[in-house]
Amino acid sequence: IGGNQIALKIIKNQDKYREAAKLEINVLEKISEKDPNCVQMLNWFNYYGHVCISFELLSLSTFDFLKSNNFLPYPINQIRHMAQQICHAVSFLHDNKLTHTDLKPENILFVNSDYSLIYNAEKVRNGCRLNDTAVRLVDFGSATFDHEHHSVIISTRHYRAPEVILELGWSQPCDVWSIGCILFEYYKGFTLFQTHDNKEHLAMIERVQGPIPQKMIQRSRKQKYFHRGHLDWNECSKAGRYVKSKCKPLREYLLSHGREHHHFFDLLERMLEYEPSKRISLSSALCHPFFQPLHHPGRSQGWRNSCDMSR
Repeated sequence: IGGNQIALKIIKNQDKYREAAKLEINVLEKISEKDPNCVQMLNWFNYYGHVCISFELLSLSTFDFLKSNNFLPYPINQIRHMAQQICHAVSFLHDNKLTHTDLKPENILFVNSDYSLIYNAEKVRNGCRLNDTAVRLVDFGSATFDHEHHSVIISTRHYRAPEVILELGWSQPCDVWSIGCILFEYYKGFTLFQTHDNKEHLAMIERVQGPIPQKMIQRSRKQKYFHRGHLDWNECSKAGRYVKSKCKPLREYLLSHGREHHHFFDLLERMLEYEPSKRISLSSALCHPFFQPLHHPGRSQGWRNSCDMSR
């Protein structure tokens, strides 16, 4: 296109993939050029049954950069900027009655992943420090409008909200849970819930955030996971020992007791709230003290009065 490089997504020549591509194009047209933190579709066309979608060319995903950097965590100031952009992009989707449903570090791409080598004293080696943390949200193939059919199971396992696991129904707050998991991964360099089993996943969540609320247990279609109102889980089993070794209460993961780290974990706790109705909305999250240095250096008070915490 005018000599510029582009990214081209080519969809398989099969009916189910073509239908999914049409849904994705519908979403991309809806968000086109309205939100700078979402990837921009340039065009789409049909090539012998293959739907092809052209995009602006982006760089490494936030996961691939983390992996190439030996899973050294991102610095807190870079996490702040990335988190703000992610929250803005997904908040824009929510305002347009959309849920992304597949938020993960692989679906957040850097515009430019050039870096500088910085010595890491803790790891006693050089690490890569990004020069620019501008990101774009990608992959709207699973994005769902409020009025559309909601699949029972959504999200990649490690970023799946408890209401999805418990089959309680889901809406926009499930994206907020995913963002909380993503930001933790940026901060620590590893996945918060490293599992592939539902009950083990719930046990991990309980280790991090405390017991599952009784109301959610009572409403769940997955009663087989529970016994007498509690998760049916044996901490002495092999799986139980694995969960105990892998997970601990959220605040115990703090890397520093500085104010910005405590603000960050306060935001994570609100994003990883069990009850979707009580989970912080992204419009409120963007008013959180963690983000104040990006707007009003030195100001971090009074946010509860100026933001609607219930949305």
